[in-house]
Amino acid sequence: MVNLSVNLSGLTLSNPIIPASGCFGYGKEFSEYYDINILGSFCMKGTTKEPRFGNETPRIAESSSGMLNSVGLQNPGIEHVVQQELKEIRAYYSKPVIANISGFSVEEYEYCVRRLRGIDNVGLIEVNISCPNVEQGGMSFGTDPEMAAKVTKAVVKVADKPVYVKLTPNVTDITEIAKACESEGASGICAINTLSAMRIDIKKQKPVLANITGGLSGPAVFPVALRMVYQLYKEIKIPIIGIGGISKVEDVIEMMMAGATAVQIGSLNLVDPYICKTIINQLPGMLEQLGIDDINKIVGAAHR
Repeated sequence: MVNLSVNLSGLTLSNPIIPASGCFGYGKEFSEYYDINILGSFCMKGTTKEPRFGNETPRIAESSSGMLNSVGLQNPGIEHVVQQELKEIRAYYSKPVIANISGFSVEEYEYCVRRLRGIDNVGLIEVNISCPNVEQGGMSFGTDPEMAAKVTKAVVKVADKPVYVKLTPNVTDITEIAKACESEGASGICAINTLSAMRIDIKKQKPVLANITGGLSGPAVFPVALRMVYQLYKEIKIPIIGIGGISKVEDVIEMMMAGATAVQIGSLNLVDPYICKTIINQLPGMLEQLGIDDINKIVGAAHR
């Protein structure tokens, strides 16, 4: 029998498959399709301190090999998530979830992480640093090593769970950002977030998205994500969760061989709500074909 279990900073997952934040909600809708307890874990919808309506519509656009979104972190706020969503999740998911939090100041990040203290069905915190820092002219926290380090230091100080920092790919050198986060105590890195992109309506002669630009996800970004995970594995010692364009079991194997300990699957959940279940079922057979009896043996294999 093939061992599929992996360990993320003390959190043991039965397998490395995790639906990504923003593409799985709080899991309730998907639990009506299949028993989501088959998942290693799932990453909840991104949460901010205050409720957010999000960006103006249209905020979704199709692409030939993916999709663009400029949803704008629409969410009910951390208080609602703590008081209602996390309690309701217990009814249909028995494992610890990953809480994704965002903020527009260091204080907001810190506040959200404090509110998650002591909640036992949150096993890990994913910190999205792709948000604009409103205190410094709107530059994304994730594009500057110093700002990334500042957020990491603040949240690690108040967290009672492992902190994984989710990195934007819209930088010259993603490894510098990762090393800054690692130096301030991050337990792991999640990579990558979406790539900045846009579409134009040629009939209206204007951008499709109301926000003009959005984040590109889907199969188109997989080779970029794979390259960045490969680079990160060479430069940092903490675990990596690989994200970006994974659409089939072979992609999972590639991402783990590049250096990921676990993976997140995003946009494909919107195309095929069974995609994570399908990949989990296919993993043992694929590993047996490769002569692998323990999935951990493939982590970073492409570097050896």
